[in-house]
Amino acid sequence: MEIELGTNAPVVLQDVAQIAFTVLNLEEAKVFYRDVLELKFLFDAGKMSFFQCGPVRLMIGEGEHSAASDGTIVYFRVTDLTATAQTLASRGVRFAQEPHLVARMKSHDLWMAFLKDPAGNTLGLMSEMVRTAERSNK
Repeated sequence: MEIELGTNAPVVLQDVAQIAFTVLNLEEAKVFYRDVLELKFLFDAGKMSFFQCGPVRLMIGEGEHSAASDGTIVYFRVTDLTATAQTLASRGVRFAQEPHLVARMKSHDLWMAFLKDPAGNTLGLMSEMVRTAERSNK
């Protein structure tokens, strides 16, 4: 396919369809994402496992080197951050940062927590808690 430079056609990125992680041990990562985080396992294809998380597909691929980096973080939205963190901790997950308030917005509070998968990829959990009259006064 040859790309013609200088065209004025618009670029339309619809949404994020898939995110990929590289891991050293696919089976260990598969257990973590399927059994610990309870993402819906879709299928395996060679040295890759695919999971569904809302409208986004997550691909975990085995490689010789993990691409784990603190520079790229995938954030998973959860309804109750405290309860989710407690459940994951009971499954052996260690948090790099426990649930904490990040920002107070006019209508909600933004809470986050951070953990690592078995390959060292940083994962964020986030919850936007609607401010009630009672919580607004705190």
